[in-house]
Amino acid sequence: MKKLALIIGCMFLLCGCGKETKEDIIKDFTNKIENTKSYKITGNMEISNDEETFTYSLESYYLKDNYYKVILVNQTNNHEQIILKNKEDIYVITPALNKSFKFQSEWPDNSSQAYLIGNIKDDIEGDKDAEVIESDNGYVIKTKVNYPNNAELTYQKVYLNNKKELEKVEVFNANDIVKIKVTFDKLDLKAGLKESDFKLEDYVKEEEPKETTDSKKEIDPKKDSACQDESSCNKNNETQNTNDNSDVNTNNSSNNTDSSTNNSQNAQENTENKSEETTNIENIIYPLYIPSNTYLTSSETIETSTGNRVILTFSGEKNFVLIEEPSIAQESMEIVPVYGEPLLLSETIGALSANSLSWDVNDISYYLASTELTVAEMQLIANSLGNTTLVSSIK
Repeated sequence: MKKLALIIGCMFLLCGCGKETKEDIIKDFTNKIENTKSYKITGNMEISNDEETFTYSLESYYLKDNYYKVILVNQTNNHEQIILKNKEDIYVITPALNKSFKFQSEWPDNSSQAYLIGNIKDDIEGDKDAEVIESDNGYVIKTKVNYPNNAELTYQKVYLNNKKELEKVEVFNANDIVKIKVTFDKLDLKAGLKESDFKLEDYVKEEEPKETTDSKKEIDPKKDSACQDESSCNKNNETQNTNDNSDVNTNNSSNNTDSSTNNSQNAQENTENKSEETTNIENIIYPLYIPSNTYLTSSETIETSTGNRVILTFSGEKNFVLIEEPSIAQESMEIVPVYGEPLLLSETIGALSANSLSWDVNDISYYLASTELTVAEMQLIANSLGNTTLVSSIK
């Protein structure tokens, strides 16, 4: 009898040991992340608003000591942006425009981020009431989220396979509607990354030398080295030719006339080329969302050196100004300082400061400014503009 009781007791003990607790599952998952020195993730991210869903291809990189690189490419318009954090600063880069917002921010530690596994781990560990549900394919961990700039988002579900490897994250609003979904195709926790993989210079497009008529001319080594342009060279030539015979003077006069004609033609060609580089907004883009008791009170179009700029003024209960102008690629990297946060919009990543929001999408640069709008209202206005196809033209 004693042997039988001992056998039964051992069986119960073994059965009990085989059942993983909530704490065991969470610990196994979080330990894998904590022990990694660098990782690389590839996958897709979907962002849904009330009317549309926008899909991004995603690459996410991390190196211990707070190095981050997130590459997002909008699958609708191929708009690429990069969030880069290195030892110096935080940047949101738009390679096609050779433009970057430079932030003074605590990103990504000050918010949940569904595309960064370190932040997912922190959300799980920080929620004492986190739920773990066993599914046919693995486990689902339900936790609260912290999105200070998007109070609509309230909780998330983290999907793990049977090996407790991350497969998917869904972020919900209070109505249990998925607003952000990140699907992970590949996760390499031993990526072997280095600090040199997080350089801003890797995304700076160098200015290509422009070939001009003058650059094609051979340089006469006999000419004065101080001769810097054609007009000064002509003056030197005229002085040098003063003592020459009349036949040579006649030839020089003819050459100078031809040179003046060529200069006039070149100037005209340069003017035409400069005009071709300017762009215009054919159609003003109006927001589909406007706060209640707020109305468009003025619309002004201003001509600039690079095209036109539209200034829309809205007045009423929530006053704000919306500026639209064509996005033009810079010859050298333009870095715009921002005292604020990167803000994930439906179609792009914007730069949020205390009273303004800036972003580029579909070849248009937007600037929204107000002392009365909340961040949520700024997001709604920005996303409602993104629902409309934008058209630009060559002037």
